[in-house]
Amino acid sequence: MPRFFAPLLLLCLTTFNAHADSYITRLLNKPVPGGVAVIDLGSAAQAPKATYQGKPVLVVKEQNNWLAIVGVPLTVKPGSQQISSGGRNLPFTVGNKKYPEQHITLKNTQQVNPNPANLKRIEGELAEQIKAYRSFSPNTPSNLLLDKPVNGPLSSKFGVRRFFNGEERNPHAGLDFAVPAGTPIKTPAAGKVILTGNYFFNGNTVFVDHGQGFISMFCHMSKIDVKVGDQLARGAVVGKVGSTGRATGPHMHWNISLNDARVDPAIFIGAFQP
Repeated sequence: MPRFFAPLLLLCLTTFNAHADSYITRLLNKPVPGGVAVIDLGSAAQAPKATYQGKPVLVVKEQNNWLAIVGVPLTVKPGSQQISSGGRNLPFTVGNKKYPEQHITLKNTQQVNPNPANLKRIEGELAEQIKAYRSFSPNTPSNLLLDKPVNGPLSSKFGVRRFFNGEERNPHAGLDFAVPAGTPIKTPAAGKVILTGNYFFNGNTVFVDHGQGFISMFCHMSKIDVKVGDQLARGAVVGKVGSTGRATGPHMHWNISLNDARVDPAIFIGAFQP
């Protein structure tokens, strides 16, 4: 499998028979809750625009065809969905995927049931992060097959239903890698730093915009080594692994967001499991 896409995502394939055989489709098309749908937009002279659930989606070109790369929220039920493009509604089908449960015990009960002061802080921090997730720059991502931000085993998968001290909370929205504190975290594609902060749940956090709503978020870091506005090359260090925020020990947590939908990063590193 090639290591990366060219900057304009024009693939040097010897043949291109149909959308179903496209490289991007084989790599990314995992249309399940928390997955990605790749939808053919045709061969227009200029890049078409597309929206899903009222939000703009990533559009890239492969050979002569434009493709919409659509993030499917975990909350979407299996069945028929559609995107809008050029006055057309283009359907796609979301399949089933069952996610496991994870039970975690926390000594700090404020990280399970925060008091009013902490709730006010959490609400403000959430608004900041939602705004970052909804960023949509015109740039084409440098690559869609991503590098791992760290080298290490997975300790928690995407989509896991999480119970803290016996109480269910939001599903796990990223991948956790079990690596030591201080391990450098590298951005898996080129991008711009659009948000940093120290948050109640996420601890030290960095958001990197790779282009067109394709965003990486890294959290629980011990140190942040970038600032808002920094333009990062692929592989640039954004910070160090830690255990800040709601964490039981050092690890690297990585989110991927497409059109403001948190999706499984395993799709982009060739590690997706149906």
